[in-house]
Amino acid sequence: MSSNKNALIRYKTLDKCLKNKYRKYTLEDLIDECSEALFEFEGKESYVSKRTVQLDLQNMRSEKFGYEAPIEVYERKYYRYSDPEYSIHNISVNESDLKAMNNAVQILKQFKDFSMFKEMNGVIQKLEDSIHATSQKSIIHLDKNEQLKGLEHIDILYESIANKKVLKILYKSFTARESNIFTVHPQLLKEFNNRWFLICLYKQKMYNLALDRMESIETDDSLLYIDKDLDGDEYFKDIVGVTVAESMDPRNVVFWVDSGNAPYVKTKPLHKSQEILKEDRDGTLFKICVQINFELERLLLGFGESLIVHKPKKLRLKMEEKFRAGSKNYQNLIVPEEN
Repeated sequence: MSSNKNALIRYKTLDKCLKNKYRKYTLEDLIDECSEALFEFEGKESYVSKRTVQLDLQNMRSEKFGYEAPIEVYERKYYRYSDPEYSIHNISVNESDLKAMNNAVQILKQFKDFSMFKEMNGVIQKLEDSIHATSQKSIIHLDKNEQLKGLEHIDILYESIANKKVLKILYKSFTARESNIFTVHPQLLKEFNNRWFLICLYKQKMYNLALDRMESIETDDSLLYIDKDLDGDEYFKDIVGVTVAESMDPRNVVFWVDSGNAPYVKTKPLHKSQEILKEDRDGTLFKICVQINFELERLLLGFGESLIVHKPKKLRLKMEEKFRAGSKNYQNLIVPEEN
């Protein structure tokens, strides 16, 4: 057992003894109680030294852990709390703490309409009641859209990942004519650009499935779940978005942004690998090292005429082709006259 866990058990045991009004505890008694408590948790003989308990009492008296416990010695050998109502579990907060907690509650309240946070409603209400939260409007506003299709699936997907359950998902992609059943091993939930995706193992390969294309979901207990033990930070480290190609190496993408838009790219990098290669009054040359996927292309296209891809050549030519097609669409556009 870790030393931190040991200490928590000792503090909890000492707190129980010191607030007991019906028994007197000497230092030796407290040592025995702590040793017995550790034995119950560890299942083996565990003796706590006199010095350890003395240091625990000192720490509980101090501000070190925020306890400031009113521990006193009476009749020259017995230990107790001078305040019979005190316990280290009675959290004391000041006005600054209350303000910080109230701000946190206001942020939490923005999530409670999402299906996956429904169970938080009661917790949020308890927090509001316990800290006397004000009805102030939230100062921090998070971008969310409760009307997004597919959010109703988050609960079962989250629980399936947590409980390691195989799923059968009736899914229809944008390009498919008919729905298909995917038997998958769910690994992660990922939000990108206000859409949710399930990262899952399907036929020994990793896929991302958009929640808004899922028609129905059910668990399949007949199959043994395969846990890929994915670390989200590691898995998505070389990409923009959600599409990861396991066989693709990241490439250096070099692009120029005009002076009017370069500050936006500097302050909100397209990827954590972003570097500035060159800068002048006309614009800035950037470099990122990522896999080239659909989401990256869409992001670069979103800058319109203010961004030019220099490398790699294949991506530059693809961007040129898309801009020509877009320009052609406008040239051939027939706009009906307004009534």
